[in-house]
Amino acid sequence: MSQGLVRYIGVSNWAAWRIAKALGRSELHDYARFETLQAYYSIAGRDLEREIVPMLNDEQMGLLVWSPLAGGLLSGKFGRDTQAAGSRRATFDFPPVDKERAWACVDAMREVASAHDVSVARVALAYVLAKPFVTSVIIGARRFEQLDDNLAATALQLEPAELAKLDAVSALPSEYPGWMFERQGASRVPKPFEPTRAKSEG
Repeated sequence: MSQGLVRYIGVSNWAAWRIAKALGRSELHDYARFETLQAYYSIAGRDLEREIVPMLNDEQMGLLVWSPLAGGLLSGKFGRDTQAAGSRRATFDFPPVDKERAWACVDAMREVASAHDVSVARVALAYVLAKPFVTSVIIGARRFEQLDDNLAATALQLEPAELAKLDAVSALPSEYPGWMFERQGASRVPKPFEPTRAKSEG
């Protein structure tokens, strides 16, 4: 029996198959279902787009992103030849990131940031927030100026050409069965994600 103590329930860091299995059991037994997933996602770490995003789309679940700046790696303080001494990422290399792809993303974001006269971190957050499957992000600022800059990402509207550029530089390499779906035709490719922000608010 529902006691009204919790409005929505969610899960963190689960595989798509496990979430789908839990949702099936919830429906079978008339239990409250998971409405949101808390997971890692960033422009340099788009892995969840392979299986998790299509599942979220199909099940109409929201996504709450943790570490959208990849532990500070996408803050603009780091690059191929730049390491920010004293930062958390300098001593705790987490979450794991393909560094070459990350540096390519940072280079592209520097150009976008320069065009808007904003920080690289703001562009990185705006990119994640522009994805229709993202409900919200968790930020971690150590100083008030960082917090102000992070929050300002909600007002940064990236142009379609800029989003396309960032999508291209951060694209995941094709893996099976994805490349087989592409070969077999559009009817086999998972449908794009539909916005679920309104459902997950509360």
